Parts: sequence; C-alpha cells; structure tokens
Amino acid sequence: MELRINQRAVAGLGVAVALTASSLAALRIEPGTASSHREAPAIAGDPRNDNTDVYAFVSPDKPDTVTLLANWIPFEEPNGGPNFYTFDTNSRYNIKIDNDGDAKPDITYQWTFRNEDRRGNATFLYNKGPVTSLDDPDLLFRQRYTLKRLTRGGSRTLVADGIVAPSNAGPASMPDYGLLRRQSIRPVPGGQTFAGQSDEAFFLDLRVFDLLYGGDLSEVGQDTTKGYNVHTLGLQVPAADLALKGNVRRNPVIGVWSTTDKWSPRGYVQVSRLGQPLVNEVVVPAGLKDAFNALPPEKDAGIPAVVKRVTEPELPKLLEALYGVKAPPTPRKDLVEIFLTGIAKGNGPIMADLNSQTLNKDAGKLRPAEMLRLNMAIPPARNPNRLGVLAGDLQGFPNGRRLSDDVLDIALQAMAGAATTGRLVPALTDKVDANDKPFGSAFPYIPLPGNTSVNQQR
Repeated sequence: MELRINQRAVAGLGVAVALTASSLAALRIEPGTASSHREAPAIAGDPRNDNTDVYAFVSPDKPDTVTLLANWIPFEEPNGGPNFYTFDTNSRYNIKIDNDGDAKPDITYQWTFRNEDRRGNATFLYNKGPVTSLDDPDLLFRQRYTLKRLTRGGSRTLVADGIVAPSNAGPASMPDYGLLRRQSIRPVPGGQTFAGQSDEAFFLDLRVFDLLYGGDLSEVGQDTTKGYNVHTLGLQVPAADLALKGNVRRNPVIGVWSTTDKWSPRGYVQVSRLGQPLVNEVVVPAGLKDAFNALPPEKDAGIPAVVKRVTEPELPKLLEALYGVKAPPTPRKDLVEIFLTGIAKGNGPIMADLNSQTLNKDAGKLRPAEMLRLNMAIPPARNPNRLGVLAGDLQGFPNGRRLSDDVLDIALQAMAGAATTGRLVPALTDKVDANDKPFGSAFPYIPLPGNTSVNQQR
C-alpha cells in the first residue's frame, strides 16, 4: 500500500499528532514509544519509582516456567555517577498476577530494598578499586533486598537478603560485569530471581513524537533508546505457581502488571502502574494521568472517558489524515478485546481463543481491565517472529510480551485494523526491528547494562 502524504493535514494537526501518536501504543495492542517512561506529571519527577516496561513469557529454555521482568528508572545514562542509580528504599516494588479474571491480584511478588553505604566522609567514589564479586570490600555502596510472595492466604518470604547487581560503573571498576550479574541471581522455590541494572531493551524510534515521524515518515530507523540502561526485577517460577488452582492445563491464562507503592504520611501509596506499554501516555487525558497511576485495574472499566478512547481511538484517524491509511469503523471492539478483556472468541470480533481469563475453566465472571495477558499453555516458538500474533507466532505480543517483540510496529498495525483483517500495511513501521544488543539464552535474558556514554554511541 502506498502512503499518501497530506501536507495540509500535517500542518493542521500539529501538536495533536505528536500527542496522539502515542495513542497508537495507547490503545494497547501495545506500545509504542518509550513505553511507560515519564508518562504522567508526578511520576516524571520520581524516576526511581517509574515503571517503564513489563515482560511476561514462557521461558524458552525452561518451558514449564514463566519469566516475569519489570523495569524501572527510564533513560539511565551509563556514566551518571558518582551517585549511580538505585531502587527507592522508601518504596515497595510489585509484580502482580490475576489468574481468575476479576482484575484483582491473586499473587503479588514484592521487593523492598535497603542501602549499605560505606563511603561516609572518606570518599566520593562508588568503589575504591576493581570490583570482582558482590561482596568485594572495594564496592562501597550496595543495595540488599527482601522478596515476598503475597496471596490472599498470607505472606511468604522467598529471599531474605538478596544483593542487587550494582550499576555498571565502567570497565576499570567492574572488569567482569557478567560475573556480578550471575552472582546476584538467587534461587526461589522452583525458579530464580534477579534484581539489578540492565540494558534498555525496548527498541524503537522515539521520533514518533515529532509529528508522527516527521509528518512524512522521513524520521525512522534510529533506535533512540540505544545506550540507556534501566533497573530490572526478574522472576522465573513454575507456571503452576501462577495458574488458578495450580492447574495450567485447565487455567492457562494469567494477567500481569507491575506497581510501585511509595511511603507517605498516609502509609504506602501506589504511585505507578504498568501492564501493557503506553496506556497512561496515550489513552488517559493529562488531568487523570496521576490518578490512573494510583488506580487498581478493577476500576478501569468504570472510567467511561478511558473506555471511549479505546472504542473511538484518535490514532487511526491521524494515520488516515496524514498517510491515507483508512481508519477502521468505530466502535473498535477489536481494541477493547486486546486492551481490556483479552482475546477469546466470546469477547469480540477477533476469532481466536488466545489469552483471556475467560478461557480458564475455573474462573468466574471477567472484569474488563488493562493488564498484560499471557497464555502459559502455548509453548515457546522455535523461531520467534518480531510481529508476534500478527505474524502467526502465538507466543508473541499481545500474548504476553517477549524481549524481542516489536511492539511499536505491532501497535501501528493493530491501529490500522490488522488484528481483524489479517492484512499488514508494510509502510507502517519505525524501521527499528531489533535491539542493538542480543538477548541472553538463559534467565534473566535481558542484556547486561552498558557503560559507554550515550553521546558516544550515536
């Protein structure tokens, strides 16, 4: 399909294009631009508590387990010392699981942190010599964590004294950073966990905000998150630990999201939330963004203004005005299915049973809610396709999210109606198809953090 550029539309839509381009990810067939980086006014000023991305996938090397990854602290410049990046010791970091479809967490994995700072008045340095192990006395600052598994039946401590892999201060300070990461991985029942710095693995061209790639698709092909790092919490656990009643065959689908609870005079308050990327940036109006970060998913369906932005999305109209890609008719029930209910034949026009909790035989009534949904019974693809479900790879996004899934391109195609028509528009792409660093073959899969300044990598 040839895209036709309407220059008058470009000029007329102006800033609206930049804002609603996010709408493409916003409508949640998943994100597109910097995922949930700096998505709301309050959290933009509190990066240590800002969720950036959530990944959930059947572990490719251990298919009876599921890997959950959640990232925080957007756009970490590798050379940002001497006070490098840390988790907030006044906060609780959570990955939450809904396995029965009521939009309430049935399982919560919760991390809390504490600092060990031995610098005092003696030095400004993060480390006083090469760090060759996590307990090396030359490492002057480290964080420790406690990991708990919370259910409606109570709380269980999985890790009482974990050590966070430190920020990568550079090759002189940390000559074998891979060793430090390996040492930081701790066992949990049936699996393992990790906390530490990682490469920013969400690959895309962020110039979507410059009038939707320059207004003529001339600004594409640059991975604008290349070189940055994030902080990752990772968990690999048996699928049976997540499934309703422990039965993956009868109840294969889970919903996943992450949150941050920060201490305040009122106690712990939820200040950030993320399931699928770009929901808050693009779907929620500016005046409600902070409120959305504080909401639990069970309240989503009761917000008519947000639901309307899904059923009558702005982005497809912009694609039609700017590039001649005809917008599908509204209301967009296909996007409601992708965004709020999960995909199943009884939920909407997408004729497939994929990742709705309605597929769980022991589940009750479904409460529509925004979260990342994964069918744990679908085995890992031998040759994963970056376009996921749209390319016939049912283990890919929006069925969960793998590190290699090209969620921006998927989002663009979904906005154009590909989930129901089965037809892709070849020109709808940011031309960034893979991360600049390869993914690992074993947990936690996400690449090691870089230590080269971003302005040296362009």
